[in-house]
Amino acid sequence: MSAGCFPAPGNPGNVTVFGQSAGAGCIAALMAMPTAAGLFHRAIPQSVPGTFFSPELAAAISTAIAAEAGTRATIEDLAGVDPRALVDAKNTILEKMPAFVDAWGPMALTPTPFSPVVDGEVLPEAPWPALAAGAARDIDLLVGHTRDEYRLFNTQLGIEMTDEQVKPTLRRLAPGPDGDRRYRDVYPEATPSELYELVHADWLFRMPTVHLADAQYAGGGSVWLYELCWSFNREQGASHSLDFLLVFGTLRPDDVRAHRSAHLDAADQVTAVSRHMRTDWLNFATHGNPGWPHYDPADHTTRVYDTKPATRPYPEEPSRRAWSTHRFDTLPLLH
Repeated sequence: MSAGCFPAPGNPGNVTVFGQSAGAGCIAALMAMPTAAGLFHRAIPQSVPGTFFSPELAAAISTAIAAEAGTRATIEDLAGVDPRALVDAKNTILEKMPAFVDAWGPMALTPTPFSPVVDGEVLPEAPWPALAAGAARDIDLLVGHTRDEYRLFNTQLGIEMTDEQVKPTLRRLAPGPDGDRRYRDVYPEATPSELYELVHADWLFRMPTVHLADAQYAGGGSVWLYELCWSFNREQGASHSLDFLLVFGTLRPDDVRAHRSAHLDAADQVTAVSRHMRTDWLNFATHGNPGWPHYDPADHTTRVYDTKPATRPYPEEPSRRAWSTHRFDTLPLLH
């Protein structure tokens, strides 16, 4: 969950910023910030989270963390708290967050209490409406996500859930008043446990990412979309952060072989998959084109990274249909 940049050697007119997870949220925020205009020319957000907070929601979360540390959420009071105590307070609130869901909304079901704040000044609005209005039309965008975005965070993994157990989650996270029925319609063969993971993956990372591509296209900008479907082990699948490891080339064949549920040929595949992604990222940063056709909402052109990369329609079409009328925006404090 980090961010960085690719400056072309000696060329301040050719700068690419990139980030993954929280880092992707930061990159999306930069694209929507007037004060960042002109500072970079290309952006690669990987796994964009759909969590941008209103000031009221951010204040409620900060107040709860500060109270857990025995203080108030002011700069002066927090400056006097041992940093380790703040981390402990954050961890305690993280464990309690599901109990705040009625007031804090679906962010209370996420693995972190922190996100960018749409303050109306530095960040005037959330990235999706900002990009759709043309805020980043001069920035080339390469954006994508992994297939199994929620697998690493799924506390119910391996547990057989019932329809009644998954219903509250579908009603809180799926779009619209009939979201739970909509998910069952587009995934008629999915088990309750599979629906639980799918809806979490979609609302938190997959659909915010695809909708950012749609917004950039609507705003007149150039955009390319990807999805990572390759995985090296049965337990985690194509998990959140796997694209991060492949782009940086830090997942080695020996690491793959050492995993207890490694796929048979994964150690022989990882170097090539990593090389494909790194080459495409560098081509994009250097030349402004990763090597496949632009994204177009008419056909949802997507670069799919698997054992061999391929360009085809977006793989998660059922989820895309379920979220087609939803509009990602700033998350409010409910009460």
